[in-house]
Amino acid sequence: MKLNDYCPLVICFFSLFLIANGDQSTGSIFPQDLLVFTVATKPTDGFLRLNRSLNLFDHRFEVLGLNEPWVGGDVASTTGGGQKVNLLKKALEKYSKEQNLIILFVDSYDVIINAKREEILDRFNTLGAKVVFSAEDFCWPDPSLAKDYPDKDRDNVGHRYLNSGGFIGWAPQVYEIVSSSAIKDTDDDQLFYTKIYLNNELRTKWSIKLDHKAVIFQNLQGAVGDVQLRFNEDGWASVHNAAFQTEPVVIHGNGLSKVVLNSLGNYIAKAWSTKHGCASCQDNRISLDGLKPDDLPSVLIGIFIIHPTPFIESFFARIVQLSYPKEKISLIIYNKSAYHDKHVADFVKHNTSVYRNVYVLPESVDKDWQARNLALEECVKINCDYYFSIDSDARLNNTKTLISLIEQNRRIIAPLLVRPGKLWSNFWGALSSDGFYSRSHDYIEIIKNEKRGIWNVPHITDCYLINGTVLKEGLAGLTESESDEANMVDAPINKKGDTPDEVGTKKIGEKVKSYYPSYRNDKDPSMDTDMAFSASLRSQGIFIYVSNIEDYGHLVNSEPFETSHLHNDLYEIYNNQYEWAEKYIHPNYSAVLKEDHIIEQPCPDVYWFPIVTPTFCKHLIEEMENYGQWSDGSNYDPRLNGGYESVPTVDIHTNQVGLEQQWLYFLREYVRPVQEKVFIGYFHDPPKATMNFIVRYKPTEQAFLKPHHDTSTYTINIALNRVGIDYEGGGCRFVRYNCSVVSLRQGWTLMHPGKLTHYHEGLTVTSGTRYIMVSFVDP
Repeated sequence: MKLNDYCPLVICFFSLFLIANGDQSTGSIFPQDLLVFTVATKPTDGFLRLNRSLNLFDHRFEVLGLNEPWVGGDVASTTGGGQKVNLLKKALEKYSKEQNLIILFVDSYDVIINAKREEILDRFNTLGAKVVFSAEDFCWPDPSLAKDYPDKDRDNVGHRYLNSGGFIGWAPQVYEIVSSSAIKDTDDDQLFYTKIYLNNELRTKWSIKLDHKAVIFQNLQGAVGDVQLRFNEDGWASVHNAAFQTEPVVIHGNGLSKVVLNSLGNYIAKAWSTKHGCASCQDNRISLDGLKPDDLPSVLIGIFIIHPTPFIESFFARIVQLSYPKEKISLIIYNKSAYHDKHVADFVKHNTSVYRNVYVLPESVDKDWQARNLALEECVKINCDYYFSIDSDARLNNTKTLISLIEQNRRIIAPLLVRPGKLWSNFWGALSSDGFYSRSHDYIEIIKNEKRGIWNVPHITDCYLINGTVLKEGLAGLTESESDEANMVDAPINKKGDTPDEVGTKKIGEKVKSYYPSYRNDKDPSMDTDMAFSASLRSQGIFIYVSNIEDYGHLVNSEPFETSHLHNDLYEIYNNQYEWAEKYIHPNYSAVLKEDHIIEQPCPDVYWFPIVTPTFCKHLIEEMENYGQWSDGSNYDPRLNGGYESVPTVDIHTNQVGLEQQWLYFLREYVRPVQEKVFIGYFHDPPKATMNFIVRYKPTEQAFLKPHHDTSTYTINIALNRVGIDYEGGGCRFVRYNCSVVSLRQGWTLMHPGKLTHYHEGLTVTSGTRYIMVSFVDP
């Protein structure tokens, strides 16, 4: 075969090469290159996210305008958009003749790239244009221009209108477009590009199209309902547009859709995987390991007690237990609840010498937002590295919470805290159209820890860590007078050894300065402080994170907390069972339920096991004595149906002190499981009991109880105080078996059958006072 015989085959392969690697309109036969441009005046969280995605997919990119003054005040604003055009024009001068270079321009603060160069170029080539702009369903900034859009766009199924937040094209054509006419820095770039597109001659000259069906660009505004996450076989996420069955790779959170972009950003650009978990959790992570205490960051902890809160002692105890050098921590405390004055005073008394400083805001600071803003200002004044805000509803079980949050190195990050067994947490996954709570697609998976990670969310509350730079950067570049104004509010604080009465207060400004994120919304002063603060952060482009890469703690429920009793925590078994059990259930109780645990039987079918703590015993006794209306021990008892008690005791019923329903819940949660273990075959859920009472025995009142049967299927009898210390004598004798239990243990209960078999009596108390808690279960 001669060489000429090969020519048709060579030509064929050469043609395929041109089609695959070149653009027939330009005559290029070389592989296309892609250069990404963006404009950012400062490295915001959004810019850093874009930067991460570009680096992740090995893109070549240039950032324009970084650290340069911006005429619009904010590169995200429309005012000053012309500056973006002028910056791009200047940057493209050196690329204007490169026939094989594709330019991709994207906004910087609200865009994520989710593909490599080759995939983006392949998609661009399928669109058959030299320049492609992203598209959306809104015609702006001049809605009247909608009628001027080409007819084919009206009939085309897809997004009709141009959006300048993302476009892609050959370098020569893009340069010609941005150089086609002068534009002032203060002009609107969106309007500039729209008018070019609507000019049929220019649109044809530069072969401009819109990405109507989100082949490359997905503008989320107005299209949130069209998109969903999809995970490939490797577990990585992409954005799927269900309306057009496309998977766009440049995702733009334009307009009000930034919260949705943040949610998608938790997954795309290889941030989180169904197989590998949270890949982005390691981004920028730091370590405090090995640092000497003096070298650790300084922290100001803001403690806020806005309302009466159950189990407040455990709240303070968990703060003290945080494993961080106390000499690096200052405290600022705000208490708005008189009920907790004694708790705060006790905490300050025992910890003033422990921490670097302890400040207490006086009662004259009567507004929640005021106190919280003062704490932010105090952080700036003392030059703290971190500000850790914690409300009294937050309970940090993890002693390393503070260290963990610092090491995760986000500007604002909250530990995930959830009300045990509930769907209530300290973050919102999404926002409704009016700015309130809306459940995100992954909210339940996150709060149940089915997904672990660091999540970009629109709202946090109750407990979070703020990097001090967030507060200080707002003061950068201020004049001396502006700086003085920013610091005009001196926090009226207590230094070590001071009491609130000794501290004078300075005037507190009514208008919050905009140099910091604020807990007060000037447009809506009635807005809750946490909502105002999160909105303030969002408006400044500061990302808000919640982390559940570890278990940190939980929230208590303060909403129905009743403070009319002596020991109000005693009544919280319904609303805060986790904390209630921690305080009141015996630490050895859980062992009783283990299958291999043998429960003591001091007498036949009499079971003896630990159930409540000494604190429970003490509080129940004190609650009854505080109530004080003990029965007289006679047969006449108006509390009973019929008014007659055959075997009377000196007692108080739980329903007299508002504890009846809580006690029935206690029987179900903590007594019934043991009953089912020892009295095999008997099930009754929930257990019923109409006689629940605290009995008091003492020699001068009623020292013993005659033999009797209980009107119950089974009875529990809890020893509330200590034999040999609080009283002498006493105990219980089971007559049929001639068996007595006298060495009673505080917090332990006797459980025995009632009615027929276990005829018993209360033995004589010879001195002191004996208290027991009795329930006749299932009469």
